[in-house]
Amino acid sequence: MANAASGMAVHDDCKLRFLELKAKRTHRFIVYKIEEKQKQVVVEKVGEPVQTYEEFAASLPADECRYAIYDFDFVTAENCQKSKIFFIAWCPDIAKVRSKMIYASSKDRFKRELDGIQVELQATDPTEMDLDVFRSRAN
Repeated sequence: MANAASGMAVHDDCKLRFLELKAKRTHRFIVYKIEEKQKQVVVEKVGEPVQTYEEFAASLPADECRYAIYDFDFVTAENCQKSKIFFIAWCPDIAKVRSKMIYASSKDRFKRELDGIQVELQATDPTEMDLDVFRSRAN
């Protein structure tokens, strides 16, 4: 199932939730975690479309790594309403070294399973993924 070269297996629900976010916009965000015992990436939390960025940021643990998808709505300089799908690799400095290594080595394979990611962010603390960062990377 999973080996050092491929990273962790990806639970089908991960792809299903992502497709719902991408195609139907039924979620604002998705937080994924790696279940080491099952050796797979699973959905930890799904945010409703009405939830805010602050609620998304609060759902990322301060001391553990996670992957996340965030559907970012913004208005362009030409006053057009747009959205971009962000992939966030959340890896706080105080996370365990083993956890950081597992998340780093599994990231590329996991991202390949989610077709339609437009922007990638790597963040070790909340300032590296605040709304200003999202705005600057979306344009």
